[in-house]
Amino acid sequence: MSTLKNCLNRDRQATRTLRKIKMRAHLNSDALFAIIRKDLDQVPDHRAANASIPMGDILMSAFAMFSLKDPSLLAFDARRHEEPESLHDVFGVGIIPSDTHMRTTVDEVLPTYLRRPFRNVFHQMQRGKVLPKMTCLGGHLLLAVDGTGIHSSENIGADYCLTREKRNGKIEYHLQMLAGAFVSPNRKEVIPVCPELIRRQDGTTKNDCERNAAKRFYADLRREHPHLKIIATEDGLSANAPHIKDLMAHDIRYILAAKPGDHTFLFNLAEEAAQRGEVTELVLADAKDEKKLHCFRFINSVPLNQTSQDELRVNFLEHWEVVTKGEEVAILNRFSWVTDLEITADNVMEIMRCGRARWRIENETFNTLKNQGYNLGHNYGLGKKHLSAVFMHLMMLAFLVDQVQQLCCPVFQAAWEKMGSKRALWERIRMYFHGFIAQSMEAILRVIIHGFEKQPCPTYD
Repeated sequence: MSTLKNCLNRDRQATRTLRKIKMRAHLNSDALFAIIRKDLDQVPDHRAANASIPMGDILMSAFAMFSLKDPSLLAFDARRHEEPESLHDVFGVGIIPSDTHMRTTVDEVLPTYLRRPFRNVFHQMQRGKVLPKMTCLGGHLLLAVDGTGIHSSENIGADYCLTREKRNGKIEYHLQMLAGAFVSPNRKEVIPVCPELIRRQDGTTKNDCERNAAKRFYADLRREHPHLKIIATEDGLSANAPHIKDLMAHDIRYILAAKPGDHTFLFNLAEEAAQRGEVTELVLADAKDEKKLHCFRFINSVPLNQTSQDELRVNFLEHWEVVTKGEEVAILNRFSWVTDLEITADNVMEIMRCGRARWRIENETFNTLKNQGYNLGHNYGLGKKHLSAVFMHLMMLAFLVDQVQQLCCPVFQAAWEKMGSKRALWERIRMYFHGFIAQSMEAILRVIIHGFEKQPCPTYD
């Protein structure tokens, strides 16, 4: 099996050309893999002292499975037999576990021990001055938060699964994930943070819920990032007094969607205030489309609902996106939010764009994880305790590394552009893993960018 390094050395001029694309010293895949490996080595080992495979090797192997977008544990197990050299060199795995060994060991690992690599990768982004690219509204980071399903089955379940009875009388087992990602109205990249599994908690007989998961999620986030300036943006179910008070207690600002059906009092109040001339109305042109207009109506310091007249007041914003066709005007979209940011004529456009950026958690996060090779929702195994939660964390960690590279690694960006799509890029990376011995992910990406001289097949008499 040839090495990628030898393939590059066949053409010295090509190698010099490749070197013109520089790597970010601490924000490339190999550097981030090393950080993650160091953190996974610190995960406590619940097994006997004479365990044959180190815990770090097992967890790093699972991380490699998601980083390479292997569709199943069996596919990764085949890699263990057919191409172990690249796993040793690229991911730093010493002893590669079998799929059964990985399942049984990972099932006992507490997911809380996997928070450290998320935090350390984020700190590398802070050191590398990457976060200013993502800030808005006076230096805040915009955190989009939402839940999504990761498992649903009438036949496969575990004691910690949520349950619900379907109309046909059958019990469905399901799991959900509450995920958050720092997003920007101006960029497609997202920076995911450590997720929270919505599952039946130990010692309880009741289902968990997104509301309780959010309490745990924000408490952990603020404990790990006590000084970060954050604005949370969430869907209309989150625009309620208890949740808003939780955000305020954690010193997190908010832009939360508000729907007429869920906030009748608020919408009626705004309409009555408009009739008295107490709201501000603006019409602003779209910066990119001269036929599109943005119509705003907002009012500051109003009660969220009838019961919170004195204890909780919010600022309310309505937005209509309209397009003009001659003298006709058609409404394209209508949105509304509540926020604790004072709304003015100067910042109303930016607040609106930040509120609408909440869809980044759906489109650039969940959709990518489900349809771009990460296989979110595919059952890699439930186990009896923590298997699905650990796999979920490692999948999100692999996604984080990819997003960091997409945001600030020129070599990754060039390889992605060369291949034309993420799916094609992942497929090419797996192909080189299979056919060559790769010393680093950088070597693989550089060969993807330039290619290498094709060699004729040998002939035999």
